[in-house]
Amino acid sequence: MTEAGVEFANISYTLPGQGNLPGRSLLRDISLRLEAGTTTALLGRSGSGKTTLLRMVNGLVSPTLGEVLVQQNAVSQSNLDTLRRSIGYVIQEEGLFPHMTVERNAGMALELAGQSKQQISRRVAEVLGLAGLDFDEFRGRYPWQLSGGQRQRVGLARALATDPAILLMDEPFGALDPMTRAEMQTMLQDLLGRMKKTVLLVTHDLDEALYLAQRVVFLEQGEVVADVLASEVLASANTHVKHYVSAVHRAVQA
Repeated sequence: MTEAGVEFANISYTLPGQGNLPGRSLLRDISLRLEAGTTTALLGRSGSGKTTLLRMVNGLVSPTLGEVLVQQNAVSQSNLDTLRRSIGYVIQEEGLFPHMTVERNAGMALELAGQSKQQISRRVAEVLGLAGLDFDEFRGRYPWQLSGGQRQRVGLARALATDPAILLMDEPFGALDPMTRAEMQTMLQDLLGRMKKTVLLVTHDLDEALYLAQRVVFLEQGEVVADVLASEVLASANTHVKHYVSAVHRAVQA
């Protein structure tokens, strides 16, 4: 059996109740094993629990029941600072510090880890290059001087700076226009093919999931309703998958 990069073992999550009212259940008995070096997409409508599940990997959310393991180590027993340095995190709104240059934004994790300015500059130049930005051209710019796609590239470079084994991506391109989004997807597909990281991608975009991931997990009301190889999604007989595909591809079927 291949090594697991991330494992969700019987995960459930319930919001705290208020007064005599019980808390709402967001995730119910989810077990998934993500093989190291592969990309898995979580797909489902808003409120299905995708982001909550993803945030359990780096300890931003703790399960009510069950355990999350990262490289066979339980998150609940891990030092969260150390854990988060081993995990890259890319979000829809790239979260760059507006008062910091591109170089400082991309190298923040390295700065916090105590690396020298020379080490940081070398690594930032490398990861900006991987994300498709020239170091000398962009290092001194501020986020407000960048396009949306360029800001997202800086956010990706920052996530890669510490060379994490795990990469979490929560709707990373959701705020971009279709052309820029396609360019970013192409860049990311090539990058992931070369770097072989364990990637968990949250998206609403079926085509993005099929393009970037080897495996697609469908969530509905906090439960896994389908777990399908990306190459088999469009032909799947699973009712939930068929409904999702038909909703997304209405124009093709008309």
